[in-house]
Amino acid sequence: MLKVAVVGASGYTGVELLRILYAHPEVAVTCVTSEQNAGKPVSSVFPTLRGRIDLPLENLEPIGISEKVDVVFTALPHKAAMEVVPTFLKMGKDVVDLSADYRLRDADIYGQWYEKHMNPELLSKAVYGIPELRRDVIREASLIANPGCYPTSTILGLAPLLKNKLIDPKSIIVDAKSGVSGAGRGAKVDNLYCEVNEGFKPYGVGGVHRHIPEIEQELSILNGAPLAISFTPHLVPMDRGILATIYSTPLKSATAAELVELYQAFYDGEPFVRVLPEGSFPSTAFVRGSNFCDIGVTVDQRTGRIIVVSAIDNLVKGASGQAVQNMNLMCGLPETLGLDFLPIFP
Repeated sequence: MLKVAVVGASGYTGVELLRILYAHPEVAVTCVTSEQNAGKPVSSVFPTLRGRIDLPLENLEPIGISEKVDVVFTALPHKAAMEVVPTFLKMGKDVVDLSADYRLRDADIYGQWYEKHMNPELLSKAVYGIPELRRDVIREASLIANPGCYPTSTILGLAPLLKNKLIDPKSIIVDAKSGVSGAGRGAKVDNLYCEVNEGFKPYGVGGVHRHIPEIEQELSILNGAPLAISFTPHLVPMDRGILATIYSTPLKSATAAELVELYQAFYDGEPFVRVLPEGSFPSTAFVRGSNFCDIGVTVDQRTGRIIVVSAIDNLVKGASGQAVQNMNLMCGLPETLGLDFLPIFP
């Protein structure tokens, strides 16, 4: 059994990790941390865990944690992760980091969007953990930079088009929507019930959202040359889900049927990507609570633009589920182990 620590267990991604790992047949969660709730059972913070995971929440002490685990999930805010990840690595532990601290390869770009990086030498060693595109290198990695939720839906939605040089990379527009859990569990006025309910609003408008450099980095790799996108996120009054509607201009004509066939071939054999039939498009309701990414694709008959719609659960495929998928690959386990559960509906 793999002994696992969830560092930062009192956030939404932390409790989602615990929910998934509890049912994982090859994992034992032996350590959970929370600076704010240290000393309390984790089940007192999240009653959903009562009677199943009642471990006491500990203070974050990397050396002590390392002595009792094999794998560490760091579900911490940016900067907090880079303060402890180097110690876990020095102690010989595999790390899956769910923050943004190791997703960008260029320390200068990280500094532009966040702050000065504390250990830039690790950026070249971290593997961006999107299994559908990086499976082989993930297997050999000791540090995984787990992708963000918006990037996961966008990258999976565009990968077949960019890889096959079918679209003008300058034409990409991403119109994305997220449930409120994507903003985290911290108390923020903008996320209060009365501020969010019965409303629908954009945020990070004008190319300022912090996921943009991460998306552009990975799309540029697929494209074989740098590109820039127009990206506008929106907040939807629901708990979970990401829906990305992506527009681009084709470089060669293709029918909707041909694009569906292309996507089906590209993702053939992928356990967690479901390409929908021609004329069908995804809903967040049908991936909720699962590690699936559902994708629909068509052509706008009037403008000729290609439209891709990609849906994920932001807490599962967009965070904790993908993190477990990465752990499985790193540790030589079947990739779907502990993850092959169906969405919740209704």
